Amino acid sequence: MVEYTLQLDSIFGSLSDPTRRDILRRVAKNEMSVSEIAKPYNLSFAAVSKHLKVLEKALLIVKHKNGKKHMIQLAPQALASASEYLEWYGQFMDVRYDALESYINKGGK
Repeated sequence: MVEYTLQLDSIFGSLSDPTRRDILRRVAKNEMSVSEIAKPYNLSFAAVSKHLKVLEKALLIVKHKNGKKHMIQLAPQALASASEYLEWYGQFMDVRYDALESYINKGGK
């Protein structure tokens, strides 16, 4: 349970930064080199590398070498545990919304 909680903390902490969310969105479409990832940002290469380390630590991306290039891609099961966690809250909210709808349809009685 502790390991699962730490993994979720790491995932949601990683996703709290807009640059990391954007990087994740971009590498979800296709594998990219670190220099391709860094290109659109007004950040140093070192700053982009730090963002990538945070994403890698959270197991959201995987790195591998292709010649001299470091390639980044979305991890296969990257958001599965976060999705499962949020799904529970989605089901909880659905029950609440159904109760509210029923209450409103009965005229608030």
